[in-house]
Amino acid sequence: MNNLNTILTGDRPTGQLHLGHYVGSLKTRVAMQEDVENKLFIMVADVQALTDNAKNPEKVAKNVLQVALDYLAVGLDPKKSTLFVQSQIPELAELTMYYANLVSVNRLKRNPTVKAEIEQKQFGEGVPTGFFIYPISQAADITAFKANLVPVGEDQKPMLEQTQEIVHSFNTTYREVLVNPKAVLPPKGMGRLPGIDGNGKMSKSLGNGIYLADSADTLKKKVMSMYTDPNHIHVEDPGNVEGNMVFTYLDVFGEDKAYIEELKNHYRQGGLGDVKIKRYLIDVLEATFGPIRARREELAKDPEYVMSVLQQGSEKAREVSAQTLSEVKQAMGIQYFA
Repeated sequence: MNNLNTILTGDRPTGQLHLGHYVGSLKTRVAMQEDVENKLFIMVADVQALTDNAKNPEKVAKNVLQVALDYLAVGLDPKKSTLFVQSQIPELAELTMYYANLVSVNRLKRNPTVKAEIEQKQFGEGVPTGFFIYPISQAADITAFKANLVPVGEDQKPMLEQTQEIVHSFNTTYREVLVNPKAVLPPKGMGRLPGIDGNGKMSKSLGNGIYLADSADTLKKKVMSMYTDPNHIHVEDPGNVEGNMVFTYLDVFGEDKAYIEELKNHYRQGGLGDVKIKRYLIDVLEATFGPIRARREELAKDPEYVMSVLQQGSEKAREVSAQTLSEVKQAMGIQYFA
């Protein structure tokens, strides 16, 4: 009996990756690749990034290298995980076309994630077709590698449900070829990391993130500008811990939980200044991200090596997806010249 898990995950290359990515996915991926029962495919989703950046392809292209640097710097190992670029796997586009015939326009309109993102990006009636159908493209990505596990955030669950529907429709219309994937949700209480400004999430577009590539000086400046308690004006004033980004980040990244609780109690009572807790957070973040930054800087000196990792991974990923596409076409009865 085959107990192996095939896992697909990835990121849009629209900018460098930040601490939210590290907490939400990168750290988990590094742990997953160490399990010999896991086969991990990690995609630089440049095609998906182009669905709302088609007129600025340079932005996407230049960030392919940046995302790859982040991957390798945090410890993703090309000997244990397959790192690849979406656009280099043409089989994915062909699968997307076949699956598009199994999904109605009305069903896509009802997808809550797509609806929310169209509203957020203020497309109005001008939503690009590629963006509108990207749940179908995601289904192609997932099924091409026969992934049975897909790490997603709560807000992405509707996307995976769309894939599950496509798998069911294909397997019942033709024959059972595609694997039905399951969602791997973040641990309870580990949602999105808020931005340093207190905004609901850390986001490239909001400019409220701390990036893996940030220098020690930049990290320090960003922490010192963090949102705390606006009513905690004087050191002696009692302060609120809830909604205070410094304590939120200490809860996520700090290892000395007992000391953090002491700091919280002291802050609530008054007599503890924001500068002191921010300096402690800087030390905590440097302990984790200083070594990652150093590895990233070293890797950045050899971009040819980094791109060769993506090229080799893309070749491997294409072999897998080509096999799935062949099986799909056979099931549909359109493999005319096999």
